[in-house]
Amino acid sequence: MNQRVQVLEHILAANQTLAEDNRKRLDTAGIFSINLMASPGAGKTSLIERTVPILAHSYRIAVVEGDIATSLDADRAAAAGAQAVQINTGGECHLDAVMLQQALKRLDLAEIDLLVVENVGNLICPASFALGTHASVLVASVPEGDDKPFKYPGMYRGVDVLIINKIDLLPYVHFDMQKFERGVQSLNPGLTTFPLSCQTGQGIAAWQTWLISRLGARG
Repeated sequence: MNQRVQVLEHILAANQTLAEDNRKRLDTAGIFSINLMASPGAGKTSLIERTVPILAHSYRIAVVEGDIATSLDADRAAAAGAQAVQINTGGECHLDAVMLQQALKRLDLAEIDLLVVENVGNLICPASFALGTHASVLVASVPEGDDKPFKYPGMYRGVDVLIINKIDLLPYVHFDMQKFERGVQSLNPGLTTFPLSCQTGQGIAAWQTWLISRLGARG
Protein backbone atom coordinates (compact mmCIF):
# COMPACT_ATOMS: atom_id res chain seq x y z
CA MET A 1 0.00 0.00 0.00
CA ASN A 2 2.80 2.43 0.88
CA GLN A 3 4.48 1.76 -2.46
CA ARG A 4 1.26 2.52 -4.32
CA VAL A 5 0.91 5.80 -2.41
CA GLN A 6 4.50 6.74 -3.22
CA VAL A 7 3.96 6.04 -6.91
CA LEU A 8 0.81 8.19 -6.94
CA GLU A 9 2.61 11.00 -5.13
CA HIS A 10 5.42 10.84 -7.70
CA ILE A 11 2.94 10.97 -10.59
CA LEU A 12 1.10 13.95 -9.12
CA ALA A 13 4.37 15.78 -8.37
CA ALA A 14 5.61 15.26 -11.93
CA ASN A 15 2.24 16.41 -13.26
CA GLN A 16 2.39 19.55 -11.09
CA THR A 17 5.80 20.46 -12.50
CA LEU A 18 4.50 20.18 -16.06
CA ALA A 19 1.37 22.14 -15.12
CA GLU A 20 3.55 24.98 -13.91
CA ASP A 21 5.38 24.93 -17.24
CA ASN A 22 2.02 25.12 -19.05
CA ARG A 23 0.98 28.09 -16.92
CA LYS A 24 4.21 29.92 -17.78
CA ARG A 25 3.59 29.37 -21.50
CA LEU A 26 0.04 30.68 -21.19
CA ASP A 27 1.12 33.68 -19.12
CA THR A 28 3.87 34.54 -21.58
CA ALA A 29 1.33 34.46 -24.41
CA GLY A 30 -1.15 36.60 -22.43
CA ILE A 31 -3.82 33.89 -22.52
CA PHE A 32 -6.52 33.43 -19.87
CA SER A 33 -7.43 29.76 -19.55
CA ILE A 34 -10.08 27.70 -17.80
CA ASN A 35 -10.39 24.00 -17.01
CA LEU A 36 -14.04 23.09 -17.58
CA MET A 37 -15.11 20.01 -15.64
CA ALA A 38 -18.40 18.15 -15.11
CA SER A 39 -20.04 14.77 -15.15
CA PRO A 40 -21.14 13.44 -18.56
CA GLY A 41 -24.17 15.29 -19.89
CA ALA A 42 -24.04 18.22 -17.47
CA GLY A 43 -23.59 20.69 -20.32
CA LYS A 44 -19.91 21.55 -20.78
CA THR A 45 -20.08 21.62 -24.57
CA SER A 46 -23.45 23.38 -24.53
CA LEU A 47 -21.91 26.08 -22.34
CA ILE A 48 -19.09 26.47 -24.85
CA GLU A 49 -21.62 26.75 -27.67
CA ARG A 50 -23.43 29.51 -25.77
CA THR A 51 -20.24 31.35 -24.79
CA VAL A 52 -18.03 31.33 -27.86
CA PRO A 53 -20.28 33.09 -30.44
CA ILE A 54 -20.72 36.15 -28.20
CA LEU A 55 -17.12 36.49 -27.01
CA ALA A 56 -15.69 35.71 -30.45
CA HIS A 57 -16.69 39.19 -31.58
CA SER A 58 -13.96 40.63 -29.38
CA TYR A 59 -11.67 37.76 -28.39
CA ARG A 60 -9.79 34.97 -30.10
CA ILE A 61 -10.87 31.68 -28.54
CA ALA A 62 -9.43 28.18 -28.65
CA VAL A 63 -10.93 25.02 -27.16
CA VAL A 64 -9.02 21.90 -26.20
CA GLU A 65 -11.47 19.00 -26.08
CA GLY A 66 -10.70 15.98 -23.95
CA ASP A 67 -12.65 12.84 -24.81
CA ILE A 68 -12.10 9.13 -24.45
CA ALA A 69 -12.64 8.32 -28.13
CA THR A 70 -14.63 10.71 -30.34
CA SER A 71 -14.22 14.19 -31.82
CA LEU A 72 -17.91 15.10 -31.54
CA ASP A 73 -17.43 17.83 -28.94
CA ALA A 74 -14.47 19.34 -30.80
CA ASP A 75 -16.63 19.54 -33.92
CA ARG A 76 -19.31 21.40 -31.96
CA ALA A 77 -16.76 23.85 -30.52
CA ALA A 78 -15.36 24.54 -33.98
CA ALA A 79 -18.86 25.09 -35.36
CA ALA A 80 -19.42 27.66 -32.60
CA GLY A 81 -16.45 29.67 -33.85
CA ALA A 82 -13.44 28.51 -31.82
CA GLN A 83 -10.18 26.94 -32.84
CA ALA A 84 -10.54 23.35 -31.64
CA VAL A 85 -7.95 20.73 -30.78
CA GLN A 86 -9.04 17.22 -29.89
CA ILE A 87 -7.31 15.04 -27.30
CA ASN A 88 -8.41 11.42 -27.20
CA THR A 89 -7.31 9.97 -23.89
CA GLY A 90 -7.57 6.34 -24.97
CA GLY A 91 -9.61 5.37 -21.95
CA GLU A 92 -8.14 7.70 -19.33
CA CYS A 93 -10.84 9.39 -17.25
CA HIS A 94 -9.14 12.80 -17.13
CA LEU A 95 -6.75 15.15 -18.89
CA ASP A 96 -3.33 15.79 -17.38
CA ALA A 97 -0.60 18.36 -17.84
CA VAL A 98 1.24 16.25 -20.43
CA MET A 99 -1.85 16.04 -22.62
CA LEU A 100 -2.42 19.79 -22.42
CA GLN A 101 1.25 20.41 -23.17
CA GLN A 102 0.89 18.42 -26.38
CA ALA A 103 -2.27 20.32 -27.31
CA LEU A 104 -0.56 23.68 -26.79
CA LYS A 105 2.06 22.68 -29.35
CA ARG A 106 -0.71 22.38 -31.93
CA LEU A 107 -2.01 25.91 -31.32
CA ASP A 108 -0.67 29.31 -32.33
CA LEU A 109 -0.65 30.81 -28.85
CA ALA A 110 0.04 34.29 -30.21
CA GLU A 111 -3.41 34.18 -31.82
CA ILE A 112 -5.40 33.23 -28.68
CA ASP A 113 -6.91 35.34 -25.90
CA LEU A 114 -9.06 32.70 -24.18
CA LEU A 115 -8.32 28.99 -23.91
CA VAL A 116 -11.10 26.69 -22.75
CA VAL A 117 -10.06 23.16 -21.82
CA GLU A 118 -13.04 20.81 -21.74
CA ASN A 119 -11.99 17.97 -19.49
CA VAL A 120 -13.28 14.41 -19.68
CA GLY A 121 -16.72 13.98 -18.10
CA ASN A 122 -15.94 12.77 -14.58
CA LEU A 123 -16.36 14.08 -11.04
CA ILE A 124 -13.38 12.29 -9.48
CA CYS A 125 -10.19 12.02 -11.55
CA PRO A 126 -9.94 15.55 -13.03
CA ALA A 127 -9.85 17.08 -9.54
CA SER A 128 -6.45 15.49 -8.84
CA PHE A 129 -4.55 16.53 -11.97
CA ALA A 130 -3.59 20.18 -12.41
CA LEU A 131 -3.30 21.36 -16.01
CA GLY A 132 -1.79 24.80 -15.57
CA THR A 133 -4.98 26.70 -16.36
CA HIS A 134 -5.90 29.87 -14.48
CA ALA A 135 -9.36 28.91 -13.22
CA SER A 136 -11.20 25.65 -12.62
CA VAL A 137 -14.88 25.76 -13.55
CA LEU A 138 -17.34 23.04 -12.56
CA VAL A 139 -20.63 22.57 -14.40
CA ALA A 140 -23.31 20.92 -12.27
CA SER A 141 -26.79 20.29 -13.61
CA VAL A 142 -30.19 20.09 -11.97
CA PRO A 143 -31.05 16.55 -13.22
CA GLU A 144 -27.92 15.18 -11.51
CA GLY A 145 -29.49 15.78 -8.12
CA ASP A 146 -28.80 18.01 -5.12
CA ASP A 147 -26.50 15.54 -3.36
CA LYS A 148 -23.45 15.89 -5.59
CA PRO A 149 -21.46 18.25 -3.30
CA PHE A 150 -21.82 15.67 -0.53
CA LYS A 151 -20.82 12.74 -2.75
CA TYR A 152 -17.91 14.43 -4.56
CA PRO A 153 -16.39 16.86 -2.06
CA GLY A 154 -12.94 16.84 -3.67
CA MET A 155 -14.29 18.28 -6.89
CA TYR A 156 -16.43 20.96 -5.28
CA ARG A 157 -13.72 21.96 -2.83
CA GLY A 158 -11.13 22.62 -5.52
CA VAL A 159 -12.94 24.79 -8.09
CA ASP A 160 -12.99 28.56 -8.58
CA VAL A 161 -16.38 28.86 -10.30
CA LEU A 162 -19.56 26.80 -10.21
CA ILE A 163 -22.11 26.73 -13.03
CA ILE A 164 -25.54 25.33 -12.10
CA ASN A 165 -26.95 24.39 -15.50
CA LYS A 166 -30.45 23.38 -16.62
CA ILE A 167 -32.30 25.58 -14.13
CA ASP A 168 -35.18 25.58 -16.62
CA LEU A 169 -35.89 22.05 -15.35
CA LEU A 170 -36.32 23.07 -11.71
CA PRO A 171 -40.14 22.97 -11.91
CA TYR A 172 -40.01 19.40 -13.22
CA VAL A 173 -37.15 17.75 -11.29
CA HIS A 174 -36.79 17.16 -7.57
CA PHE A 175 -33.82 19.38 -6.73
CA ASP A 176 -33.48 21.15 -3.37
CA MET A 177 -31.44 24.24 -4.25
CA GLN A 178 -30.97 25.20 -0.60
CA LYS A 179 -29.62 21.76 0.26
CA PHE A 180 -27.30 21.88 -2.74
CA GLU A 181 -26.02 25.36 -1.84
CA ARG A 182 -25.45 24.35 1.79
CA GLY A 183 -23.28 21.50 0.58
CA VAL A 184 -21.31 23.79 -1.72
CA GLN A 185 -20.79 26.47 0.94
CA SER A 186 -19.59 23.93 3.50
CA LEU A 187 -16.83 22.88 1.09
CA ASN A 188 -16.05 26.12 -0.75
CA PRO A 189 -17.37 29.20 1.09
CA GLY A 190 -18.08 32.20 -1.13
CA LEU A 191 -17.64 30.22 -4.35
CA THR A 192 -18.57 32.28 -7.42
CA THR A 193 -21.73 30.66 -8.76
CA PHE A 194 -23.81 31.17 -11.90
CA PRO A 195 -27.24 29.51 -12.10
CA LEU A 196 -28.16 29.35 -15.79
CA SER A 197 -29.76 27.44 -18.61
CA CYS A 198 -27.87 26.68 -21.79
CA GLN A 199 -31.20 25.67 -23.31
CA THR A 200 -33.05 28.98 -22.77
CA GLY A 201 -30.10 31.34 -22.31
CA GLN A 202 -31.25 32.44 -18.85
CA GLY A 203 -28.27 33.54 -16.74
CA ILE A 204 -25.72 33.16 -19.56
CA ALA A 205 -24.97 36.90 -19.66
CA ALA A 206 -23.68 36.93 -16.06
CA TRP A 207 -21.26 34.09 -16.86
CA GLN A 208 -20.06 35.83 -19.99
CA THR A 209 -19.56 39.07 -18.05
CA TRP A 210 -17.37 37.24 -15.54
CA LEU A 211 -15.23 35.80 -18.33
CA ILE A 212 -14.88 39.19 -19.99
CA SER A 213 -13.81 40.74 -16.67
CA ARG A 214 -11.06 38.15 -16.29
CA LEU A 215 -9.94 38.67 -19.88
CA GLY A 216 -9.91 42.42 -19.35
CA ALA A 217 -7.85 42.07 -16.18
CA ARG A 218 -5.12 40.36 -18.21
CA GLY A 219 -5.20 42.98 -20.96
